[in-house]
Amino acid sequence: MRKSMLFFGFLLVFLGLALPGAQGKRISRCDLVKILRQNGFEGFVGKTVADWVCLVQHESSYNTRAFNNNGPSRDYGIFQINSQYWCDDGRTRGSKNACRTSCSKFQDDNIKDDIQCAKKIAQEAKGLTPWYAWRDHCRGRNLNSYVRGC
Repeated sequence: MRKSMLFFGFLLVFLGLALPGAQGKRISRCDLVKILRQNGFEGFVGKTVADWVCLVQHESSYNTRAFNNNGPSRDYGIFQINSQYWCDDGRTRGSKNACRTSCSKFQDDNIKDDIQCAKKIAQEAKGLTPWYAWRDHCRGRNLNSYVRGC
């Protein structure tokens, strides 16, 4: 009994230390503004950096390891890139993998590949309409607050 309680206590401590790292890196709003500006998002497909920051806030809450299971497909990373069309997760049947990469690459803290794929998505769509969060929370709204102070 004593050994099992000690093991259980150790397990709780281990999980408490391990889980925060599994949650991913949250990029601050102003750091994201800087990254997006450096990567040519201002004016890209006729949208502002504020549009992109709004999209990211509502898609992933700035979390590089965000994941959403949509049933037959899944969304990965800070831009919530979908496995049906844009990446290969090894589970989505008939994935187009148009960005020619593994979906797991969109869940690390290096968002260079996320940026390349997000730009490809936006360029093919001629805007941000593929992202439901942008359509529902950002389109047609004053988004100045997303870049204010950055």
